[in-house]
Formats: sequence, C-alpha cells, structure tokens
Amino acid sequence: MLDGDTFVTIRYVMVDDFCHSQPIGEASHPGPAAALSCSEVVTLALFGQWGQFPSERAFYRYAQHHLRAAFPTLPDLSQFNRLQRQYAAALVAFGLYLVRLQQAQACLYECLDSSGIPTRDAKRRGTGWLAGQADIGWYEGFHLLVSIAKDGMISGFGFGSASTHDQRLLETFLAARAQPTD
Repeated sequence: MLDGDTFVTIRYVMVDDFCHSQPIGEASHPGPAAALSCSEVVTLALFGQWGQFPSERAFYRYAQHHLRAAFPTLPDLSQFNRLQRQYAAALVAFGLYLVRLQQAQACLYECLDSSGIPTRDAKRRGTGWLAGQADIGWYEGFHLLVSIAKDGMISGFGFGSASTHDQRLLETFLAARAQPTD
C-alpha cells in the first residue's frame, strides 16, 4: 500500500497530464482566481476518498498539517468545497479515464452492490436538503449502485432517487454502459 506522499505525487502527475490533454470547461465565476488549479483540486479530492478519513474535516486537518508543502496555496475548507463543486466535471472525467486506462470494464466478471444514501430523516417536515433531487423511499435520499472489478477498482456507478428499485437502476446502468455518451 502506498504512503500518502507517494499517492499524492503519483496521482498529481497523472491528473495534471490528464487536465492538460483534455480541456475541461470551467464555469466562470466572479472574483479573484482560485487558489488551487483544477489538477490540485482533483488530486486532493481523490486523496480525501483514498485515505478513508472519518470525516471531511479530518481530511482537511490532515491536508493542512501534512500536505501544505505540496499545496502551499491551500484555501480554507469552504473555498475548497466550492472548488470541488466547480471542478466536479473534471473529477468525473478523470475517474472515467482511470477506468479506461486500467481496462476495468474488460474483466470477466464484476461485483455489483447497491446502497441507500440518506440525506435526512424522512419523518421531518419541510422540503429538506436537495429538494427535487432526493425523494422518499424507505428513507429520504439517493440509491447508489456500484460496479467493482476483480482487482477492486470501481468500474462504474449510477444513482437514482431513494424510491428507485434495484432492477430499474441496474437496467439503466447497463443500458448506459452499452451506449456510452463520452
């Protein structure tokens, strides 16, 4: 298993090469330029998931103490979260690039699993968080389907509303995989 510094260095080089070879459209925003580049944001977002931190704040505390030398312009947590949302398309595009690079979908078999992602207590009154996107099934939130290759790499994922049945989500997932749009 890689240590954190090695992972960040290797992943940053890959992400930076990808971002320079695949121009990702950026949403324009008012104000000064961002403190981090697209490559830096995607690298940190990937590290935050890879490191299995117990919370977003735990990851950010680690980044402030251990990764400051690699990312000297690391902004505060709220700006970093805005940057992650701004570069969400680049993060998804890089994930798809890794799947193609590792040929994760070309293996003989994959494991599928689904899980509920609750966003709030369904018994509470009001519209709630992500109103119009999340809905109520057994819980209020989303239904996630993940496909994992035999080497452990995520080779695909899809999500729907909480009321979406597994079979319907799987049919949509397999249809999208058979006819990719990228």
